[in-house]
Amino acid sequence: MKIMIVGDLHNEFGRLNELINNKKPDLVISCGDFGYWPDKPWAAPITNIKNKGIPVLWCDGNHEDHWAIRDRKTDELAPGVFYMPRGSTYQLEDGRNILFMGGADSIDKMHRIIGDTWFPEELISCADLENLPDEKVDIFITHTCPEELLYDMLPLYPGKVPEPSNTSLSELWKIYKPKLWFFAHWHHYHEGVMMGTKWYALDYPRHGSRWWMWLPESE
Repeated sequence: MKIMIVGDLHNEFGRLNELINNKKPDLVISCGDFGYWPDKPWAAPITNIKNKGIPVLWCDGNHEDHWAIRDRKTDELAPGVFYMPRGSTYQLEDGRNILFMGGADSIDKMHRIIGDTWFPEELISCADLENLPDEKVDIFITHTCPEELLYDMLPLYPGKVPEPSNTSLSELWKIYKPKLWFFAHWHHYHEGVMMGTKWYALDYPRHGSRWWMWLPESE
C-alpha cells in the first residue's frame, strides 16, 4: 500500500484533494488540526473532501470543534473520512499497528472563545490514557510531541511552550516505544531518532512541500 501521512490541514481540504489527485495514495493519515468545524459558516465542510474511495484517517489537534467531536454519532464523519479517537488503533495490511493520540495546547487560546473557537478538551487528559490497547504498537500518530523532543522543536516555534500533552505523550512512549512516530502542530518539518524511535514533524501546507510524506515500508 501507498500510505500518505499529512500534517496540519486547518480546514484546507482543497489542498488535500489536490494531493490525493496527484499522488494517488491508498490510504491517508492526518496528524491533527484537520480543521473539523461542522457548525461554522466560515469553515469548509468535511464533505468537501473528495477522497475517491481512499480512506482518510485523522486524529484531533487543538484547532478543532472538540464538542462536536465529543457529540458525534459515528467515527465516519464523511464518506471514507474517519475520526480516530484518542487511544484507538488501526492495523495496516502488513500487520503494523498504529496508535492515534490527538490533542495539544493552543498558544492563542486567550484570544478565542470557550465553547466556540476554543475547548478545554484540546489537551490530552488522564481519561485519554486509561483505556490504552494491550497490544504491540509500531507507529504513533499524534498531534504534538513528547517532552523529550521539546529541545528539538521549541527553537522552531518559540511561541509554543511545554504543556501537559507533552508529558502525556512521554508516558505513552515509555509504554509502547514505537519504531515510527509522526506528529504535526509545530508548522515546521523536522526529523530525528529518539532512543530507537524514528520521528518526523510535518509542516503546514502554506509553508512549503514538506507537509506530507510516504510512510516508510516495514523493515
